[in-house]
Amino acid sequence: MSRWYIIHAYSGFENKVREQILSDAQRLGLENMVESVEVPTEKVTEIRRGKKVTSDRKFFPGYVLAKLAMSDQVYHLVKNTPKVTGFLGPNGKPQPISEAEAARILNTKEEAAAAAPKQKVKVDYEIGDAVKVLDGPFASFNGVVEELDFDRSRVKVSVSIFGRATPVELEFEQVERAK
Repeated sequence: MSRWYIIHAYSGFENKVREQILSDAQRLGLENMVESVEVPTEKVTEIRRGKKVTSDRKFFPGYVLAKLAMSDQVYHLVKNTPKVTGFLGPNGKPQPISEAEAARILNTKEEAAAAAPKQKVKVDYEIGDAVKVLDGPFASFNGVVEELDFDRSRVKVSVSIFGRATPVELEFEQVERAK
């Protein structure tokens, strides 16, 4: 019977570990015992140079989920995979997690795809930073960030118009950090 296990790997090598486990299982004829190997990721929208960029971000860096029919062969297959430090569990012994817990971890991918507007947005400026307006009627104006509204993807910037500070609400991608 297959159960979900969490494998600890070197951070940054999760996808290589996944590919290596799957290819080794096929090479050794254990593919029926290695049902699934997943790297938990989520979609993140970042603002880079005024453009929205969507990328995948690992939300459990250094961990890989695998649905395995645990046996000595499968244990050694995973344990001897390069860049794997072991299983998550007491004293490094494989401790299975519940189906519900695995579904909760893995469904965050599908939930992120289904709730596209609710993706996390990452901006390279914060409250108090000097920014330059790139687009709209205030293009080429400089200002200071007063508020960040991640729910609506909007930023409030204090712009100097005719010598007076005026608050202006803009989209995240209309603003970039002043250089």
